[in-house]
Amino acid sequence: MKNELLILTLCVGMVACSGGKTKSVAENQQTKIDVVEVLYFHGTQRCATCMAIEKNTKALVESAYDEPLKSGKLVFRSVDITKDEALAERYKISWSSLILVDYDKSGKESATNLTEFAFGNARNAPDKFKAGLSKRIIEMLNN
Repeated sequence: MKNELLILTLCVGMVACSGGKTKSVAENQQTKIDVVEVLYFHGTQRCATCMAIEKNTKALVESAYDEPLKSGKLVFRSVDITKDEALAERYKISWSSLILVDYDKSGKESATNLTEFAFGNARNAPDKFKAGLSKRIIEMLNN
């Protein structure tokens, strides 16, 4: 009886301490849908170009991809490298970066690094940046 009470107490404690963590895209693959994740990685201090990358990426995703966002087929995340070191390490990120990840129905992922393109265009040629990013997102959504 004491063992059963102890086990029950431990289970309740573990559930209470779980913090209601939201599922990652990879965990959501159990629903078997194609998902494209747009990841903008950044540090605590950001230059003007870094801020332009995040601003223009977020603006494009929110204005042009409302339906895929609502359905969960497209996800945008701004990731502070210091707060999510595991994710940064997974994609070998050590500084501001823009990564697109395409998850297929089997859960297999394919990551595309758009960092060089983003730094070359987001601040000085935002329309070119948005067009190039949009092209890649559409390709991944249609895979």
